[in-house]
Amino acid sequence: MASSNLTLAADDGVEFSAYVAEPAGAPRGAIVVLQEIFGVNAHIRNVADRFAAEGFLAVAPATFDRVERGVELGYDGAGMQKGVALKAAVEALPPPGVQADLRAAIAYAARGGKVGIVGYCWGGLLAWRAAALQPGLAAAVTYYGGGMTAGAEAERTPDVPTLAHFGELDKHIGVDSVKAFEQKHPEVEVHLYQADHGFNCDQRGAWNAGAAATALERTLFHFGKHLG
Repeated sequence: MASSNLTLAADDGVEFSAYVAEPAGAPRGAIVVLQEIFGVNAHIRNVADRFAAEGFLAVAPATFDRVERGVELGYDGAGMQKGVALKAAVEALPPPGVQADLRAAIAYAARGGKVGIVGYCWGGLLAWRAAALQPGLAAAVTYYGGGMTAGAEAERTPDVPTLAHFGELDKHIGVDSVKAFEQKHPEVEVHLYQADHGFNCDQRGAWNAGAAATALERTLFHFGKHLG
């Protein structure tokens, strides 16, 4: 496996960085990995590396680059505060905003075959949007996507097979909204875990090894089925 940092360009000319992890052999598909509000930090790079170890070309675009470059935040209060502010700044961009960067990342990833997308926290919301907006995708997976189960976001219809992971103990995403989302979207495979928000991240106090392992197994099965 090899990794590198590249500069990609969106169709509006904006350049952004991306962490790329390549498998040892020929890719069995490609996965665009979308960050939390903490940037393309060590955890997100590790997630990309793990997908590459499973045979996928993994591309993690820096989705904060339109407002601030080189962001790598910790999971403390200061990191949370800055991450929330940066997310708000990106969300306030005029359309298509960061979706233009996702489109470029998907186009780059396509050299590895069919492309899936996975996102965590804010990245989960972006992945949910991409499943409805990005024509270059073959599958999508969301992890505790904040905001995707309520309001206008829940009204979106994904164009690709979509898998969604949520935690029953998540104070940011109520279980009732998840169950309502599941009823509204029978085409989406929804799983609830006895875990908190951020359960996939082993750098957070909410990390739940069992839930993370089960979610990853389901995610790899989903991508293997739809990207192969």
